[in-house]
Amino acid sequence: QVQLVESGGGLVQAGGSLRLSCAASGSIFSINVMAWYRQAPGKQRELVAHITSGGSTNYADSVKGRFTISRDNAKNTVYLQMNSLKPEDTAVYYCVVVTSQRYWGQGTQVTVSS
Repeated sequence: QVQLVESGGGLVQAGGSLRLSCAASGSIFSINVMAWYRQAPGKQRELVAHITSGGSTNYADSVKGRFTISRDNAKNTVYLQMNSLKPEDTAVYYCVVVTSQRYWGQGTQVTVSS
């Protein structure tokens, strides 16, 4: 079993920055992909960014150039640096870790005020 602990959400004004962290612990042998999803009220959950074990990254078009995903393999931790935040970035953000199974974090609220 794998446990994920997310942190770093909060309230920020438009144009501001936040950094999300997600630490994985438990029965971890190897982590393949680490990712961040988000779900805004009334909308479907969407992929924000993912990073492979080799460091390759992919981003949703809506966050390209503003968000950066990174990982620390020694700490089994994934980060999401979010800059130039917009009100439309307001959502619950979930981290996902893929080993032989997919594990979801509990979610952290990000609210961007205009």
